[in-house]
Amino acid sequence: MKPILTLILFASLCVLCGQTSSAEIRPNIVFILADDLGYGDLACFGAKDIRTPHLDKMAAEGLKLTSFYAQPICGPSRAALMTGCYPIRIGEVKNGKNGHTLPHPNEVFMAEMLRDAGYRTGIVGKWHLGMGAGCDPIAQGFQHGYFTPAFNGATRDIQPGAVVPFLRKPGEVVRTIKTQADMDTLTADCTREALEFIRSSKDNPFFLYLAYHMPHVPLGVSGKFRGKSARGLYGDTIEELDSAVGDVFAELKKLGLDDHTLVVFTSDNGPWTDKQIGDHGGSPGPFRGAKMTTWEGGWRVPGIVRWPGKVRAGETSDGIATTIDLLPTFAAMSGAKLPDAKLDGLNLGEFFTKPGVASPRETFLYHNGSRLTAVRHKDWKLVFARPAGGEMPYMPGFVTGHIEALPETALYNLKTDPSESKNLAAERPAVMKLLTKLADESRADLGDFTGPGPGARFYDPGPKWPKVPAAKAQPKRKKSAPRQP
Repeated sequence: MKPILTLILFASLCVLCGQTSSAEIRPNIVFILADDLGYGDLACFGAKDIRTPHLDKMAAEGLKLTSFYAQPICGPSRAALMTGCYPIRIGEVKNGKNGHTLPHPNEVFMAEMLRDAGYRTGIVGKWHLGMGAGCDPIAQGFQHGYFTPAFNGATRDIQPGAVVPFLRKPGEVVRTIKTQADMDTLTADCTREALEFIRSSKDNPFFLYLAYHMPHVPLGVSGKFRGKSARGLYGDTIEELDSAVGDVFAELKKLGLDDHTLVVFTSDNGPWTDKQIGDHGGSPGPFRGAKMTTWEGGWRVPGIVRWPGKVRAGETSDGIATTIDLLPTFAAMSGAKLPDAKLDGLNLGEFFTKPGVASPRETFLYHNGSRLTAVRHKDWKLVFARPAGGEMPYMPGFVTGHIEALPETALYNLKTDPSESKNLAAERPAVMKLLTKLADESRADLGDFTGPGPGARFYDPGPKWPKVPAAKAQPKRKKSAPRQP
């Protein structure tokens, strides 16, 4: 067969299969997640007192997303990322609906999906999605682990006697965080482990989930960065985090992997601004609210996507994109098979890679716990009336004092009013009607704090969404055997 005919036949077969060559569709994937980093904490997103040259360069060389959404608190945010679903849809252990989501072992995670597609998978950093049987990161698809089961603490300063373990797998503790000196090495230790994983995986397609603990309190920073930021200790931690991102890119370039690697950077939620932590919290930038609230400051986070020669370079987009969209996007880019379960995420591949293409996402739902608190459609956001402290009904003690009452439903235009200060409900009845309809459709599918809908998943016998503490570990489910890296 003549060479030109062979080329035409190969191209035709690729079109029929919906694929291009493996070199084009199987990038390495590095997902970098900060913890409690605010929208306004990076220089490329408006910070004036924190230097972030490496993330600024990443944004300049990639796609900067100014309407990128996570969830309002740690556990739900990680669950949404790993499953491509709103946390209210995900099945949890003993049918619960926890303030920090505890996905049931039957839920299929991003790491499982990519592992089964031939990727070597690794987690470095914070897990916070349960450690019961079948729930830990190794059971959920990660072949390499260096992780803490949950956060590095929940107070401004390290509490006496507190011990945070780092594990390779359940039961295999490799180090502990007990003192401030331990906390100060946290970012550097995770970066070192991440670079080692990249080196050991360089001959395979790989997925690295690099979930940093900073700038979640208690803060820690190495001596090289301590006292260097104009924003104090909080700024120091972010400047070290930025340097760590630079180290990741330097390693990718050194190994000749930079052009073959998709890197995404974001935060798990908005900044913690509790009075108890004072200046150890961050900035939501131009937005109202912070971590745990329904306002934009709690949900809208920095989003940066980079893949040289593939992702739109040097562009900024206000198109809506979310962490739940990354699983289907990574599946499309890697050739992985999507989970059989219903997903809420959308494939953002063309939006990321083709100039002028709009995001396929026009609507985003804001849930706190099981309560639908708001809905965004295009530039409009409808925020529903609520009682004080009522956004997370399954963890009321934790949010007491954080959540103010909202006596009436309010409508905001986020394009002209990002601070959500002018209620336009009375002036825009047609918009009110449309967003109310979208909310009603969501409640009919997923449910609300009054109870679950038919689209919410349950795997165990017994009550659904019982208002009881999380149950003991569930038996590990049978999963497909991992492919050898």
